Amino acid sequence: MTAAYRLDAPAMEVAQVLGCYAAGDPWPGGEVVPGGYAPVMIADREKGRHLVPRMWGVPPPRGDYLVPFARNLDSPFWVGVLRHTGFRCIVPMTAIRRARDWWIPPGNAISACAGIWRDSEIPSFAILTTGAAEGQPGGLPIALGPRACETWLRADIREARALVEAAPTAFLAP
Repeated sequence: MTAAYRLDAPAMEVAQVLGCYAAGDPWPGGEVVPGGYAPVMIADREKGRHLVPRMWGVPPPRGDYLVPFARNLDSPFWVGVLRHTGFRCIVPMTAIRRARDWWIPPGNAISACAGIWRDSEIPSFAILTTGAAEGQPGGLPIALGPRACETWLRADIREARALVEAAPTAFLAP
């Protein structure tokens, strides 16, 4: 079964929950699979925190596949973008499917998960995951509360890595 996640809320609602601007994002809500587009929240000096559409799954330098999850942050593929706060993003979701099961946060709320985006040929992103969790060999998304979102988007690499390393192996609502 392919990886997928759901964001069952339109962009305006997502922006309200995350405390950012929708910036004209037309997202109506629904399921996202690798290669599909969905909104992620980024922060920059000019526009502040806002939603932008990005493709889920980062194309590697060589190969005909997409990398939807980032688990090994020591990999040369990720370490460069992790150092720069401008390439960190928040991935909103209401559920995620790994293997055969859907993991849904308590209250079916919009969760904010840590992500990294890249601007190669196609603006794309990957979701950061924990180590292996029970029944989830690839781990689960790193869900962030409001303070952790701010840390993830703006902190130096040491604080960002500490946040990732301290993440629980359960999918939690913010």
